[in-house]
Amino acid sequence: MTIVELFVLAVGLSMDAFAVAVCKGLAIGRIQWKHVVIVGLWFGGFQALMPLIGYLLGSTFAEYIAAVDHWIAMILLVLIGANMIRESLDKDPEHVNPSLGFRTMLVMAIATSIDALAVGVTFAFLEVRILPAVTFIGVITFLLSALGVKIGSIFGTKYKSKAELAGGVILILLGLKILLEHLGYLPF
Repeated sequence: MTIVELFVLAVGLSMDAFAVAVCKGLAIGRIQWKHVVIVGLWFGGFQALMPLIGYLLGSTFAEYIAAVDHWIAMILLVLIGANMIRESLDKDPEHVNPSLGFRTMLVMAIATSIDALAVGVTFAFLEVRILPAVTFIGVITFLLSALGVKIGSIFGTKYKSKAELAGGVILILLGLKILLEHLGYLPF
């Protein structure tokens, strides 16, 4: 996986966290630097931790399913992306708790990074260098989450659904690229 592909994947994965961070910024109202850092650390940390866990799980059985790993990677990424697109089209207003307490942030960090667990499993199949990859994903998510808090305090939820839609499309396209590349339809 190239650095460009990893960057695109990191941005796609971080869109859920970005969208929730925007809502957090809206709920908090007057933002301080500590709010930005707390949200960024929670979301960035879990977005790095979950693919690592997925990688460890996936690498234990990767050798048994090596013949179909590209199909599994594509299916997981397409399902995650489709779910993000579905959520972006949901018009029900969400109530976001302005709390940055341990329990609230733990639940939100896990919820926004579950898809990264599945991506970590695909990393095992693709033989990705996991530590640089998860560090990169964590840093990108930290930055986008921090930005999301600030944007939320300024613009509100106006861009939440667009961010989720973009993230979903990115993950689906990456899944299709992995499959087409493995089947020999893409020369790059």
